[in-house]
This record gives sequence, C-alpha cells and structure tokens, in this order.
Amino acid sequence: MNLLGIEGGGTRTSALLISETDDSVLASISAGPGNLALLSDDELSSLLEGIRERLPAMPDSIGIGLAGVRSAGDRDRLRRAVARTWPDVCSVVGDDLLLALEADQWRDDCASQVLLLSGTGSCCLGRNRNGATVKIGGRGHVIGDRGSSCDIAVHALRSTVTLSDIHANWPQLGSDMLAFLQMNDPEALIEWSMSASKAEIASLAHVVFAAAATRQDEIAVAILRRAAERLSKDAVHCAARIAAPGEKVQFILNGSTLLKNASFADGVMQKIHAARPGSEVALLSRPGVWGAVEMARGISGGARSGQTTQPSTHDDAGAKLTSWRPVAAAPTEGRNPRSVGFAEMPPAEAIQLMLDEDTAIPGKILRESEHIEWAVREVERAFAEGGRLIYCGAGTSGRLGVLDASECPPTFRTPGWQVQGIIAGGRRALWSAVEGAEDDSESGRSAIEGRSVTARDVVIGITASGHAPFVWGCLAEARRRGAKTVLVCCNPAYRDHPLLDRAILPDTGPEVLTGSTRLKAGSATKLVLNIITTLALARSGKVMSNLMIDLNPSNIKLRDRAVRIVQELSGAEPAASLLALEENDWMIRKACAALATQSAG
Repeated sequence: MNLLGIEGGGTRTSALLISETDDSVLASISAGPGNLALLSDDELSSLLEGIRERLPAMPDSIGIGLAGVRSAGDRDRLRRAVARTWPDVCSVVGDDLLLALEADQWRDDCASQVLLLSGTGSCCLGRNRNGATVKIGGRGHVIGDRGSSCDIAVHALRSTVTLSDIHANWPQLGSDMLAFLQMNDPEALIEWSMSASKAEIASLAHVVFAAAATRQDEIAVAILRRAAERLSKDAVHCAARIAAPGEKVQFILNGSTLLKNASFADGVMQKIHAARPGSEVALLSRPGVWGAVEMARGISGGARSGQTTQPSTHDDAGAKLTSWRPVAAAPTEGRNPRSVGFAEMPPAEAIQLMLDEDTAIPGKILRESEHIEWAVREVERAFAEGGRLIYCGAGTSGRLGVLDASECPPTFRTPGWQVQGIIAGGRRALWSAVEGAEDDSESGRSAIEGRSVTARDVVIGITASGHAPFVWGCLAEARRRGAKTVLVCCNPAYRDHPLLDRAILPDTGPEVLTGSTRLKAGSATKLVLNIITTLALARSGKVMSNLMIDLNPSNIKLRDRAVRIVQELSGAEPAASLLALEENDWMIRKACAALATQSAG
C-alpha cells in the first residue's frame, strides 16, 4: 500500500509518497503555493495534476490539507478536485493546521493540544480529546496573521517610514530592506507595497531577523518582541477556550518563522510557559506533511476505492444539523406540460404563456395570508424591541433578500442594520455564481453567528425548492439563538418543519423553463418580501395614509416626491414645502412639524 500525503501553505506545497509496509519514502515533491482560498479551480487542479505526474507510483490512499480550508464548502471543493485528479483513490481532506497536529504524537498526559503556526501567515488550532476544536487568528494579512512573517515585515516597513518622518533620517533597518529588494530609494517602496504579494512582503521578515541577530538592531528587536508577545497570547487564548483551568496542554509550534529562528521560538515558548505553567511546549517534531500521511494511513485499511472522508475533528455542520430534512419532490423542479416545446414557440405565444403562468401567483400568495400576517407582526415586534429582520438565501433567493433589505433605507429611512440580507457565497455571489456555496450549511451557521443574531431578531430563510443547506444552516443557528425563524419557499412540504416558527409556502408549481426559479418562484418571493417589509414598517410609523413620511430624498426625483408629500400633509405651497425641507435636513416629519408651528403662530 502506498500512502500519499499533501500539505499546502501560502508559499509552497509538499507531497510525500511512502510505502505503508516500512514507511520508506518513495517520493518527496515540492510544488507552488497551496492556499485554497487563493487558488482558482483550474489552478488547484493544475497543482494536484503536477504532483500526480511526478509520482513514481499510484497512491492507494491520500491525505491532504491546504491552507485556506475553513468551511464545509472548502472541504467539498478540495474533495472534488482530489477525486478528479485521482478518481479511483480514497482520500481524506482537512486544513494545514490539522496536519501538524496529526504529525506529532499526542501526549497521554495532555487532554488538549494547541498548534501555534507562524509562517507567511499565522493562526492557532486547539483540540480536546472529546472532539471539540477551536481555531483563532489567521484571516489574512490585512485583518489577521498576528506575529507572522507578513506581520513582522509590515511592522518593519511602517516603523522605518515613521521614524524617518520623525527624525528625517532613514534607519539602518530600512536600508537593509532596500538592499534586499534591490531598490535605491525609499520612495520605491510605495509602488512595490501596493502590488507586492503576501509572500513577497513576508520575505522581508528575513531582513528583520538578520538585523536583530547580527547587530541587535533596536527597531528589529522591538518588532520581534511584539511578534512573540502576539503569538504567545494567541496560543494561550486558544488553550483557554479548549482546556479547563489548570489542565495540562500540549503546545506544538510550527511554521518557518518559528522553526527557522531558534531564539525567537525560545522567546515564544518562554512566554507560553509563564502564562500556562506545567504545559508541554515544543517545536513540531517532523514536517506537517507527515500528518497528511498519517491521515491517509487512517483510511487505507477500511475505505473503499473512490471513497472520500475527512478528519473527525472537523465534522461538517450538516452532520450536526440533524433536525433539518430535505424534501425529495420540489414542485419548482417539475416539468411544466404547458411549456413543452417552449424554445420553438413563436415569441408572441411564449410571451402569452409566461404571463398566463404569472397570473396565478397572487392567488397562491393570498392563500398564505395567515402566515404572512404572522411574519409581519413578528417583524414589527422585532423593530419595536430594537431587533432586526435578517434574510438569508442562495442564488436568486439570496439576491432578492439583499435587494429588499437594500431598498428599506431609501424608502423608509431605516438604519442599515435594521433589515439585512445574507447571501450564500458573500459579496461575489451578488453578481456571479459561487460554486458549492448553497450546499455549505456550516457557512450558513457561521453567517448567523457573524451577524450576532439574538432572540430579538427575525430570520427569514428564502429557498425556492427548500433544498438549500446554507439556508437551513442559517435557520438552525438562528433557532438555537432564540430568534424567530420563518421560511419563504415554494414547496408546501415544509409546513411543519421543526426548525421553523412559521412557513410561507406559495405553491407556484413547475416553471415555464424547467427548474428556473428566477421566474415564477422568484416573482412570488419578491411579492412576499415586499409585503412583509412594507406592512411591518408602515405599522412601525414609517407611513402616514399611503405616504412615505420617512423617505430619504437622496436624488432629484425623490426630493420632488418629498416636496409633494409635505404639500399633501401640510397644505403648504410648493415653495414653502421646499424651504421647510431644506431647513430641516430634508426630513419630511420635521418639515411638516415646522410648517404646522408656523401656521399655529
């Protein structure tokens, strides 16, 4: 049996093929960067295919962990890529942090382990024997990677520039960095810093370590002291979240910043010992790629050919969300008998058919009036208590939620936080498809956690068929936090789902274009959302009669409308209405009150 382990990081990827019989190394391969978050699907495939082509023999099982693997969707994406490259080989996937833990022996006297990684980037992973895991730090060089090579380099650049501005003298550390980059003028750093990659920036950390070691450069020493403090604090905080007070923890240090700089690593270890006495703290005993080999070894005995699995410490959220159930038959996925031959229809006939199909939508929604009214009252209650309405969806459904949320501030002058939209895949999914985003229930859970949902909020999941795990991840986490949960869906089978307080289920039936839920299902969804926010905000005092008294007149058209509304409400002339609005920051309520005061006087 041949075992293949692959470890990918921000700078390079390592692969090790061994014989399970005697652990002899059959091949050791180094390739380019392996951060999943920074690789396109084509680049990921190219990386794996390049490794495959250099192997002297086929593996029987594969363990692989890449940097940037955070969610269930990330792991699914990596699994698919591995299966395309080695279609008949069983595999297990994870992240680069898990590999390092798997590579080292877990001490029997330690109930918990904490891996502290500092290379190009940095972060911590903690795990307990009960299966719990905690991950902190990381998140990239802009908002995270504390104590990493990149963090050290950025601090060095900023410190030298700042000191130069203060003292009108370019520091020696700055000169060292210019020499390393083959630059003649500090001003050249401006253009370089704007286009340099994370790895290029991180390479400057070598200059900082050299300056501290060779001449005890004051700036470099201070920077490294700060980095050591940051790394040790992250490790100790991670331990506090995974281990009980006083419990012995095994700390494992990994990454080039620590492994290649002994005195720096010693300083970090001393700080960890001081904060967590009695713990075991040591550098990783062998490369993390051996952890990938151990993962492959773990499945080589029992997995079938072609099977994929994953480490037990990173269970998919889908496994945790046992209370959601898919419904096999979604009316929106059926084939509409009226539109057979649609592509060949004359345009006039096709237009008539599409409009005929749409005419049934209001009636379908009307049958859901009781449930819509319940949702309206709950949203009104949430607004009165300082809570929020949060939509969540994927694809067209997600975009409709974001659209409705974005239209509330200009229409009703609501604060941006009051009505929010969450779409699977994030910002990019607003204008393009994000592969696998809909299927990632863990990302849904994380999105609700990231929005700090509470019992004051109402969370409305939107999914035409009801088969979007991302939405159910959102609803499950919202339910756990005590928020009211509502489903807007065109599948009547979800009426009594246990994760829901209420379901709004207009049965729009099969689409004219089979499965294209941006058509009838999308139209029905938009109508339902319009009703919910319009009525909830009208009942919250944002409307008088049928006039938008909290309109935010942000352009010429809306200012004209605001003037007309003030005229209607106050009976004032256009010029007086305009003047009142201008004197009251274009707030209709205040303008009307000012005019009323003038009339009374």
